[in-house]
Amino acid sequence: MQEPYAGALPRPTPETLPFWEGARQHRLLLPWCRDCGRPHFYPRSLCPHCHSEVLDWRQASGRAKLHSYAINHKQAKGFTAPYVIAIVELEEGVRMLSNLVMSAPPTPEALFIDMPVEVVFDDVTDSVTLPKFRPLA
Repeated sequence: MQEPYAGALPRPTPETLPFWEGARQHRLLLPWCRDCGRPHFYPRSLCPHCHSEVLDWRQASGRAKLHSYAINHKQAKGFTAPYVIAIVELEEGVRMLSNLVMSAPPTPEALFIDMPVEVVFDDVTDSVTLPKFRPLA
């Protein structure tokens, strides 16, 4: 039997390794620039704001709001349709592409822009954990 995400799992790079190691520990980490003091996402070797190479990794709050979404009704490897592809804006000000985890099948009536969400972690394999988000009650 093929694993659900076969061929679709992230492959950490030197720039993204701290993010994925943090996710395995159920911690949402962001790169922060020591020079301008701003976080960014996606992980990269230079600050996109000031181009500094002096970066630290800090834990994010895990709280966010739904910035945009699409409900996908087409089956894809590792996903049961329908599922939500979401862009969330973290309290720290950065946006992430992720999935929204719902307790019921997603509908446009159940989702709204700026909906409060929080991070949850999906332990997909022993070595890969994906941060996803769920609506706050």
